[in-house]
Amino acid sequence: MNRSQAKLTQGIDWPIVGLYLALVIIGIMSIFAAEYRGDDNVWQDIIHPGKNYSRQLIWLGISLVLAAIIWLTDSKFFTATANLAYAGGLLLLLLVLGIGKDVKGSHSWLVIGGFQFQPAELTKLCTNLALAKYLSSQETDFTKLRSRLIAAALALIPAGIIILQDETGLALVYFSFFLVMYREGLPGVLLVIAFSGIVLVLSALLVDRTVLFSIFTVITALVIYFSRREIKRKRSRLAVILGVYAFCALFVMFIVPFAFTKVLKDYQVRRIEVMLGKENDPKATYNTRQSMIAIGSGGFWGKGYLKGTQTRYDFVPEQSTDFIFCTIGEDFGFFGSVIFLAIYVALLFRIIFVAERQRSTFTRVYAYGVASIIFFHLAINIAMTIGLAPVIGIPLPLVSYGGSSLMTFTMLIFILLRLDADRQMVLR
Repeated sequence: MNRSQAKLTQGIDWPIVGLYLALVIIGIMSIFAAEYRGDDNVWQDIIHPGKNYSRQLIWLGISLVLAAIIWLTDSKFFTATANLAYAGGLLLLLLVLGIGKDVKGSHSWLVIGGFQFQPAELTKLCTNLALAKYLSSQETDFTKLRSRLIAAALALIPAGIIILQDETGLALVYFSFFLVMYREGLPGVLLVIAFSGIVLVLSALLVDRTVLFSIFTVITALVIYFSRREIKRKRSRLAVILGVYAFCALFVMFIVPFAFTKVLKDYQVRRIEVMLGKENDPKATYNTRQSMIAIGSGGFWGKGYLKGTQTRYDFVPEQSTDFIFCTIGEDFGFFGSVIFLAIYVALLFRIIFVAERQRSTFTRVYAYGVASIIFFHLAINIAMTIGLAPVIGIPLPLVSYGGSSLMTFTMLIFILLRLDADRQMVLR
């Protein structure tokens, strides 16, 4: 390597690059396997314009060009344009509401000159930049409630617009930014409250309301009894206990039923009921059942690459996109799946390592945002394919077919690499 080449690649974190390329290659191989049929001519099909893996190769080429452009860009550019990028992302989301195209039940796609993309994917990057910009600002005091509310609004505003596009799955990913805020000082009690809210929702769906109300009443009475001395010293404590009791009762008796009858779509309710075992409709459970059959049929070692019968005969819907993990599970079995997931875990830990070595708050926040987004996508997608979460259309990062997704994750990772290369600078 000559001096100019060494200077060009100076500071790049090669472990992240290697893990990125490994996942992308596995993704293209898996998409190929999902579409391969026994009598196909492999070499002709590789350049077949109608195949997803051929299109994914094109998207990879575009993504690598974007990666090169990002690497050649001054890192200060990303801090200077973070708010502008966020405003542009919101504008695209609003544009979708007006002139967007319906694809598979969601009104979340823009079509420009035959080019189709999903702004909700790109806006994750814009939101991450804007949050990093805000939290690294000298004027931001994240110990103050006002600053925390502004940071939460940065994440929740695009999520709200995306929900209006009937793309609930991608909207959920925006809650990953609360993990970033927790790293930057958001009180742990708020995460406890959020977890308690999830428990309340599940309780309201699984337990009879009268029984649940009785349980709340008994628990409240016991808390008041065992806290009677503290209550005598401080009467306001009784008001807090009764307030929590009233909120929990109202939440399970009125708010959850209202959300499930007036807010969520019928298919969304059915998917949640399937996950909780309350829905036995074969049509509603078909995707999940076929997904689990495909993964289970791989056994420990797998059937071998391109030898999966569930894959070859199209039993699993959306196998190149949302259910791409089924192909890996069937072809490479439990052993291969563990190795595959270990690559993701290694990537996440490496990103966190990179985040913690930064002098700049901007880069640290951005890096944690990248890790959180990848983690949410990974956790929800895998849980979805093995029946632990409802089917909500979350792609597997860098592996599932999709140009918008591949480009977004490539940009997320290479902006991080660009910022990390200048880690001795303090960026704001």
